[in-house]
Amino acid sequence: MVDNLKTELVIKNIQTALSEIKPEYKTMLKNIDKNMPMVQQASSNFYKSHSQFMGVTLDVTAITPIRSIKHTLAEVDKTKNALQEAQIRMQKKSVELKMKQRELLECQDDLQREMLEIEILEIQTHSVNAQNSVQGAIRKLNFFINQYNSLLKHLGVDEITEEMYEREENRYHIMTAMKQALTSARPRGGVIDEGNMIYIFDLGISGAQAQAEVFAYLNTENELMKEGKAPTHEMTMRWLEACADKWEKDPQIFANRRGFTLLDKQSLTNTKKLASSKKQ
Repeated sequence: MVDNLKTELVIKNIQTALSEIKPEYKTMLKNIDKNMPMVQQASSNFYKSHSQFMGVTLDVTAITPIRSIKHTLAEVDKTKNALQEAQIRMQKKSVELKMKQRELLECQDDLQREMLEIEILEIQTHSVNAQNSVQGAIRKLNFFINQYNSLLKHLGVDEITEEMYEREENRYHIMTAMKQALTSARPRGGVIDEGNMIYIFDLGISGAQAQAEVFAYLNTENELMKEGKAPTHEMTMRWLEACADKWEKDPQIFANRRGFTLLDKQSLTNTKKLASSKKQ
């Protein structure tokens, strides 16, 4: 209703401002006025930055479950903060609108009244646009909260702890390094690029072993294709998991060599908040 009113006011103001408008423009404006409610309804589907598909494939790209939870909660936090800021701006605009409307009631000067009417229209327009963005953000926030619950179900837990996150980091980085190594090697004749070789070295993994694994995996794919079979994404995921299994201890060994420990329990908060709150 507000959208339709805003469009009618805009069209009316354009027609008034262009008193000598050509006939063809009058026809265009009538067509816009007639179809804008339908267009605005359709546009409401897109008042969000990304689709759900992009959210779980291109925005949250972590290869392991708990890292995916971390990225998902980051999206939740970012969207929640944006909503809170938008709500404050909308409240300010609401007060500003009331003040302008009060000024209009008390104003006696015709030109000042005209200016106040324009300023009121401007505030109403900004408010409608803000509401559209807020509605999209609410859908995005709800989507990522549902994804968080889905990830917890996938893990078979009610919540995660910081220790669970820290323990999974080992697998996450090995799998991510090898994913990037494999991807970089495909257009390079099977040779891992320098950046990912550095990543692999920093994890305490032998670059020679990593290169051998990549060569062997690409050879397996080639043999499958010679037989008329297609390598699958799931096959790559299982290979990455096997790499994480194979080199699971290497980051700790390298950290120990340099005098570090990978997990300092004293510096973690491991209490399950839901469980502790239920007991109170």
